[in-house]
Amino acid sequence: MIHWHCHESFTRMPAGAAAGRIAVVIDVLRASTTMITALARGAERVVPVAEVERARRVAAGIDRPVLLGGERGGVRIEGFDLGNSPLEYTAERVRGRSVVITTTNGTAALHACRDAREILIGAIVNRTAVAEWVRELAHADEHVLLVCAGTDGMVSAEDVLAAGAILDAASRIGPDDVLDESAREARDFFRRVAASGDAPSALVAEFRRSPGGANLVDLGMAADLPAAAAIDSLPLVPRLKRATGHLEMVSATKSG
Repeated sequence: MIHWHCHESFTRMPAGAAAGRIAVVIDVLRASTTMITALARGAERVVPVAEVERARRVAAGIDRPVLLGGERGGVRIEGFDLGNSPLEYTAERVRGRSVVITTTNGTAALHACRDAREILIGAIVNRTAVAEWVRELAHADEHVLLVCAGTDGMVSAEDVLAAGAILDAASRIGPDDVLDESAREARDFFRRVAASGDAPSALVAEFRRSPGGANLVDLGMAADLPAAAAIDSLPLVPRLKRATGHLEMVSATKSG
C-alpha cells in the first residue's frame, strides 16, 4: 500500500519531510515537462542545478557536447543556448548532448528534495508512467511525496492539477492506496477538469487561469500550454542518479 502526500508548494514543505522517501517533483509549466521532453528527444543526460552560475560551471566541466538551458522569470537566461520551453528541446537540437538546466522554481524544488530516497520528475505528459514507476520502487507502506514547485513560493494551480493527474492514474493502478487530504483534493481537481469530452483543451483552459500559465501567455509563450497538457504523451520518467547528479531516463516500468 502506498501513502500519497501532496505538497502544494515545496517552500511550505516541512523540513525533513522528504528524507528517506520517494519524491516526485512537479513543475508542469515548464521545468518538469521540459526535462522529460529533452530525454524523450534523445538528450544523453539532463543535469538539473539550482543556480545560474553553478549551471555555467557544470556545463564548462562536461567534456562532451553540452547545452545550457533555463530561465529566470520565464525568460531564457542571457548566454544560454535554450530557454525552458519544451518546444525548443527538439531531437535535432538535443540528441546526443548533455543538457544542464536551471529554472526559477522547478530545479529549486528538486534541490529541496535532496534527502529523498528516490527523486522522480512528474508531469501530465508522463503521469501514468510515474504512477507505475512509483509502484515499482515503493516499499511496503511507502510514503510518497508529490512536491509541487509552485510559483515564487506560492501555490500554483497548474502544479496541483498535474499532481492530481498522477494520482488519478495511481488510483486506477492501486485503488487501495491511501491519499492525504491534499492528495484527494488534487486528484478530484484533475478529475473535475478532465471530465469534459476534450480533456487536453480543458487542461489548457485551466492553465491559462493559473499564475504560471497566465505569465506564459503574457510572455507570448502560450504554445507551451498544449505541450504540457498532452496526457501520457511521453511514457518515461526522469530519475535522479545520485552518483552523478544527472537525470536518467527510465521506461514506464522496470520491465519495460
